[in-house]
Amino acid sequence: MGTRLIAETIIFATSSKPVLRIMFSGIVQIFTDFGRWILLMRQAMQRPEKWSMYWKETVRQMYDIGIGSLIIVALISIFMGAVAAIQFAYQLSGQLIPIWYIGYIVRDLAILESAPTITCLVLAGKVGSNMAAELGGMRQKEHIDAMEIMGVNTASYLIMPKLVAAVVVIPLLVYVSAFVAMIGGFLASVPTGVMTTAEYTRGLLAFYEPYNVFIMSVKSVVFAFILTAVSTYQGYFVKIGSIELGKASTQAVVVSNILILLADYIIALVMTG
Repeated sequence: MGTRLIAETIIFATSSKPVLRIMFSGIVQIFTDFGRWILLMRQAMQRPEKWSMYWKETVRQMYDIGIGSLIIVALISIFMGAVAAIQFAYQLSGQLIPIWYIGYIVRDLAILESAPTITCLVLAGKVGSNMAAELGGMRQKEHIDAMEIMGVNTASYLIMPKLVAAVVVIPLLVYVSAFVAMIGGFLASVPTGVMTTAEYTRGLLAFYEPYNVFIMSVKSVVFAFILTAVSTYQGYFVKIGSIELGKASTQAVVVSNILILLADYIIALVMTG
């Protein structure tokens, strides 16, 4: 019995070593990436050498992020509002709750959660992967190395305009998303006969809290910074090879989404607790 117990213990310890090794290396990699990210952000936030160059790049990034993402944001938002209205109409059917509550629910759902969170998750896949691929291609083609030889602060020139553009434009897209989601709820409930225009409008105006818009603004700014900072980091330090470039783009989306959801929980806990 004792010999069997010792043998089982040895087998368990031997089999668990690779798992422990993977866990330890993963933890070390997290702290390594975090340290390199801090140093990169510190370098990116330095004073620009030539303001006109940074301004032109910032405007270009604003156009790419804002105009380039407007259609997909509007399309997703209108269906989010429509689905929310239809599902809550189904849930409230036969209940004592007034039907105009659907407008109230659609409004607060769009402002507090669907507009900032879902929009930024989508933008992390569209904008974030594009940033990672852009910087990764420049790194692999040695464009960044050539700029550094010429004395250009590549981290600042390539990352700061993207951060500024994202923090300015993405909150605007979030506002558009919330507004379009309310329109989607209207189109799904009023023309179909679920409720009248007056009832839906009453729900939109009921129990309005301006503080909720402030929460949405905070979320949109934080999420914009997260998806841009993570994506630019993944692209800036990409290794040589097309496979590595694909990994960097994938990691940019995955890590950004995880951090956005984590930040969403923390912000909700702090600002509504």
